[in-house]
Amino acid sequence: MSETGVRADPLAAFRFHVAIDELALGGFSECTGLQLETEVQDYVEGGQNEYVHRFPTRTKQTNITFKRGIVDRTLWDWYSDTIQGRIRLRDGTVAIRDTAGESVLAEWHFRGAFPCKWIGPELDAGQSAVAVETFELCHQRLERRS
Repeated sequence: MSETGVRADPLAAFRFHVAIDELALGGFSECTGLQLETEVQDYVEGGQNEYVHRFPTRTKQTNITFKRGIVDRTLWDWYSDTIQGRIRLRDGTVAIRDTAGESVLAEWHFRGAFPCKWIGPELDAGQSAVAVETFELCHQRLERRS
């Protein structure tokens, strides 16, 4: 029997934390690409005209994209190493915290990540916006931990 007045509210998406191995990254304003997609193989069975059998095959990971105000060279240096053939795979987490920022409500762990795209800031002398860099990671696996 359920309790009266107890409900589970959806998680707020504005308070999240990103950690990648030992890198000191600062805060990010956006994180997208926490996505998996399983390919499906159709199998048409002879004599069976009511439906087509569908079987799961490989699961693909989408690149994870982060945006932040430029504060240091940490992400740039990691990407620069990748360009020069010094590939360093790293693991990391993206965690959603409660509105007070104290406890983790949901967490995703990615493994075997390396930078595959970097976009520099859009510069405009007519505005006073923050210089934002976009950083994209390819990874081998994404898991939901909590």
